[in-house]
Formats: sequence, structure tokens, C-alpha cells
Amino acid sequence: MKQNTKYMVTSGFLGAGKTTSMIAFAQSVNRRYGKAAILANDLGASNIVDADYTATTDVLTTSITGNCICYQHENLVDKLHQLKAEGAMVIFSDIPGCGIGALDNVYLELEKREPGEFDLMPFTCIVDPEHLRMIMPEKANLHLPSEMCFLLDAQMAEADLIVLNKTDLLDQNERDRRMAFIHTAYPDVPVMAMSARTGEGVDEVVDYLMTHKAPARHKEIGYGSEAFIAAENLLSWYNRRVFLEEKEDKNVDFNKVIGDIFEGIREGLKQHEDNVPHLKAFASGTDGDFFKASLLGIDYETEYARKLAHSYSALSVVINARAAADSQVMADIVEKALDQVEEKYNLKARTFFIETFGMTEEGKGNGGRASRY
Repeated sequence: MKQNTKYMVTSGFLGAGKTTSMIAFAQSVNRRYGKAAILANDLGASNIVDADYTATTDVLTTSITGNCICYQHENLVDKLHQLKAEGAMVIFSDIPGCGIGALDNVYLELEKREPGEFDLMPFTCIVDPEHLRMIMPEKANLHLPSEMCFLLDAQMAEADLIVLNKTDLLDQNERDRRMAFIHTAYPDVPVMAMSARTGEGVDEVVDYLMTHKAPARHKEIGYGSEAFIAAENLLSWYNRRVFLEEKEDKNVDFNKVIGDIFEGIREGLKQHEDNVPHLKAFASGTDGDFFKASLLGIDYETEYARKLAHSYSALSVVINARAAADSQVMADIVEKALDQVEEKYNLKARTFFIETFGMTEEGKGNGGRASRY
């Protein structure tokens, strides 16, 4: 009897490490079970860091943009069929980091409209230990609007499995403290821990996913409530692809250039008393050389998944920001940061794609107000 393709949605707050987790899951499946694939999802029209980053791996990958998979069922099913036709026996996809409601809008819809076609793996929420502190007893002030706590709590309440990620950043006491909180706050949801970056615990999570099925039952999490709308009203998306070229054709250390762009954005947000739960940048050089950096907020150090090994005279850079700031304010802040590095490093910047939109502006259909140059 032919086995159905397994499918799993990965949720989690901005910066939780969903993409890195899906890559780690897929590579574990590839080593030990069969062929896995990733369907990267985000809002906006295109030029998404996660899609470019995933493409640098050995994992079969495609993307679905323009809106959350919650609102484009036919497109989602087409993409799943495409990956299935390419031999994928397990498919992992994500939803945007502010997303809730995929249990109803994806899992339950697949069960209803494509019954028996996909084996639904546990709906999994990836949790970042730092943002988790917002809803722990200390109610840590991470300089994010309090409304963000609703999204984080709802994501965990919606899950069939909660995975505490980035355990390599915690000592044993802090790890135990966070695990105990999750167990207490969500007693009916299994909890596991791992580091997608180092691989610790990844195989154990994958073994659980491969041997369990999603109950695929509705959970009341406040989707569409006033709290949900209030949280979405405070978020904006910013996507840009910019080509940076040295005017005198000299090689430049673009690690420093992109680092300075991040610092300029950080300072601009501080001046406006805004924040960015997740800022990402990706640039690809030659022969597999690439750069990926992320920032989880104005109070944190920039995290580098990888830096460029070589200098270049020109480079195409993708910048994605998911900000707790007005969309136009965020656009102006990035523009100023780019102007500053142009002057400092004697660069010429040409923007090939830019879009910025508030969560309630993007319309669940056109992926935001996109401009191409």
C-alpha cells in the first residue's frame, strides 16, 4: 500500500528559528527516513530571506509568498502536489511569525477538502527562549508592545507540540525553568527541547513527529478577536532587494556593510521608540559563499548564522524586517541606514524591489503594496 506524504505546519513567534528548525528537521528526515522538502511561506510578493537561505541547503525547497498559507488553500495544495511529485515523503512548511489560525485554516481545511491525501503531523510551535520571557512570571520588558504577548500565547495554545529552541544559549537552570513554565502553562501539550543550530535534540523531535499524527481538532485561541486585531495593527512588514556596488570597483568587506545597515536600523528604531522583533539580511557571493544575519530586537546583539568568506566589489542584499513600527517609519529608517553606508563605503545603491505594509494594510490578497524599480 502506497504511503501518503506527511505534512506539518511550523508556527512560532518572530525570530523563533522556524526556518532553521525546518532545515534541521528535513536534514534529519533525509538522513534517516526518506526524502523531505520545505515549503517556505511569508507575507509579501517575493525577495524573502528565508527562501534564499533555505535554497543554500541540500533540502528540496520551494516557496509560497503573497500571503499566509491560511488564505490561499488552492495554491498551498498545488505546491504540496509539486513537492510530492518530486519525491517528497515529508513536507514541512511555516507560517509568518505573527500567524495564528493555521490549525483551522490549513489542517482542518485539508482534512475537509482533501480527505486522506496527506498525513498531518503534529502542528508544531517553535519557541524562542528569550521572547518566551514576555509571558513568564517575570513579564520581561523586551520593549515590544504588550499586545505581542497575545500572539505568542495563542501560538503555543494552538500547538499539538511545543518545541523550545535555541537551548544552546541556555544553561541547565534556565532551560529547566523555561521547560517547567511551558509544562505548567500548557499542560495538555507535549513539550520538547532542541537546538536547531547545533542539532542537539533534533532527531528526537523528528522521531516524535514521524510517529504521531495531528488530532486536527479546533482549539479556541482568540483568532479574529479584538486582542488579535490589536496585535496585528501594531506590526508592519518590510522587504527589499538592493544591489550595492563599489564606485571605484574595489573590493569591500560586505560583512561590515551589512552590519552597519543593521546598526543604523537599530539606532533609528531607538529614536522613534519602536522595535523590530525580527530583522534579517541575506547576501549570496560566489561558490556557495553567503551571509545571513538576524536581529531579535533593539536590545540584542546581531546574530550571524554565517558571514561572507570573501570581499566583493558588488553584492545583492535582501533585507526583511518584521517591525513593531509604522510601515512608513520603518521604510524611512531603512532608507537612512542605506544612505549612511553608501557614503561611508563609497557605494552606489540600486533598489530592484521594495515593499512595505502594515499587517492590516496588506489585504490578505495582494501581498502588500509592492514597487519595483
